[in-house]
Amino acid sequence: MSVPRTLELPAGVRSAVVAGLDGDVATLTASATGPRRGHVLLVPGWTGSKEDFTPLLPLLADAGYDVMAYDQAGQYESAPAADYSLERYAANALHLSRSASPDGSHVLGHSFGGLVAQQAALLGMADLRSLSLLCTGPGALGEDARRPLRKLVAAIGQVPLLRLHEIREQGVKRPAQITSFLAKRFTSNDPRSLRAMTQLLIDAPDVVEQVVATGLPVWVGRGADDDAWPHDVQADMARRLRTEVHVVPDSAHSPAVENPAALVDLWLPFLKEHS
Repeated sequence: MSVPRTLELPAGVRSAVVAGLDGDVATLTASATGPRRGHVLLVPGWTGSKEDFTPLLPLLADAGYDVMAYDQAGQYESAPAADYSLERYAANALHLSRSASPDGSHVLGHSFGGLVAQQAALLGMADLRSLSLLCTGPGALGEDARRPLRKLVAAIGQVPLLRLHEIREQGVKRPAQITSFLAKRFTSNDPRSLRAMTQLLIDAPDVVEQVVATGLPVWVGRGADDDAWPHDVQADMARRLRTEVHVVPDSAHSPAVENPAALVDLWLPFLKEHS
């Protein structure tokens, strides 16, 4: 879960609702300042939202990119859907990319969003300019992480979402505004979407070889103290993708919030090379 440090939108960042495949999609967008280099689509992770990327939007806009971050189907402020398969999440990402940028998008997926982004590459590589994977893996999480997620899958629908959130946040001290936001975001999820995302973290397939076969340029990054997919798993994924892991200092599982400037410094050369 990414925890924003502020809910105030930076100058030039706009909130909007756009049409998705399954209803309204809540977005945050920013337009390129100066000559336009291309479009970036940011895909959030499990229990996350578009707000996970708020600090990145003005930095990318200043570098010449139109940018969109969004809530996935059934996530926070986006409409629920009938189909919560990985393929449908990916199809929604491709729909947003096509709608926002006919010449294709650079897609970055964070955590669970990385699984969606990889699937999007398989479904519509012609619509993408590049694929970037942040704090994610080649498929399901490792067994140590899967055990508590299995319990959560069983609890969703049986235990109120607010109670599940309170258990997760027990003993954590945060500013009141952030505490309120996190509770609202978690309890606004469609339980079916949250359950589906959780299950996919347990059993999503490894599709790295298929991603390699698309020929898309790929960038891989993680926070220095990332605690989701093991570091050696991410390093092996990067090797298989014929690249290396770019390590963002002074950050853990949410570099876009924890150290956005360093993340952009590491990522921007790749984006410019493939724009």
